Amino acid sequence: MAEYKKYHPVDSSEVSRFCGIRSFMRLPQLQATEGVDFGILGLPVDTGSTFRTGSRFAPAAIREMSMMLRAASVNLDIDIFKYVSGVDYGDVNVSPCDLQKAHKAIELGLRPIVAAGVVPVCFGGDHSVTLPELRAVAAKHGPVALVHLDAHLDTYDIENGDTLTHGTPFKIAVDEGLIDTAHSIQVGVRGIFSTDAIRVSRDMGFEVIPAGELREEGLDRVGARINRRVGDRKAFLTFDIDFVDPAYAPGTGTIEVGGVTSFEALYLLRQTKDIDYVACDVVEVLPAFDPTQITAYMAGCVAHEFIAMMAYRKRKAASGHSS
Repeated sequence: MAEYKKYHPVDSSEVSRFCGIRSFMRLPQLQATEGVDFGILGLPVDTGSTFRTGSRFAPAAIREMSMMLRAASVNLDIDIFKYVSGVDYGDVNVSPCDLQKAHKAIELGLRPIVAAGVVPVCFGGDHSVTLPELRAVAAKHGPVALVHLDAHLDTYDIENGDTLTHGTPFKIAVDEGLIDTAHSIQVGVRGIFSTDAIRVSRDMGFEVIPAGELREEGLDRVGARINRRVGDRKAFLTFDIDFVDPAYAPGTGTIEVGGVTSFEALYLLRQTKDIDYVACDVVEVLPAFDPTQITAYMAGCVAHEFIAMMAYRKRKAASGHSS
């Protein structure tokens, strides 16, 4: 095996991929922060869902399919674990019935990890889980830039009569001062209740790029817009799997046609490799609606891309390059 950092996946040339207890990428299952650059956490909450439920089973499904993910990135030409060390912390123990309690457990679970300088890579769960994640991240870093890839804005003040759902987390986060909206961007939007919705997000300070505009401008130009928007701010990446067209990721609770392909999603994400991300989540995978498991695998690929970008930045910093 290559000379890797402290914590890394099992060598698949020695241990068959389908063997062993499932962890993400077959990383060590440890509650450690020393010598750890990133940690995987499952946030199995779907009490905030307003349509189809079942995303509480996503962390397990994503781990199951992550056995296929490799320890290198062809597109970034990097052996990931030569530069970063990671563990799988397991799932936060959350209430299955009380969303407020579940959110509190997530925030308390993430705070010591973030405080130790470990980058959390989280698997929802519905999109409401990003709110307690942001609370934990902002406790260390202050308001962060949000890079939000999603078919939906999730900036409603009320949805289906409730103020706390998977459609309201970013309105609450803005009100609590957790997001630096002047450096935040929402990309891929196509499912809205009214034409006022995008204006509301923009009035909050977000830059919004609807799905049609993304298609017209192209991935490179939109990638450049994301980078300009965030600048040198610390950022949080939140990736709702319904950003991807349901032809490529059918296992989600609120499907919206007209999204990007799996290739395009990863390509766009890779354009942001120089952003100083301090946290990431992938949310809204609903395994029961995808017996092929390609949606769970796609979610794992997003996390893999994010971790590869971490390694890329570490290598660049070590070599002294600034661009």
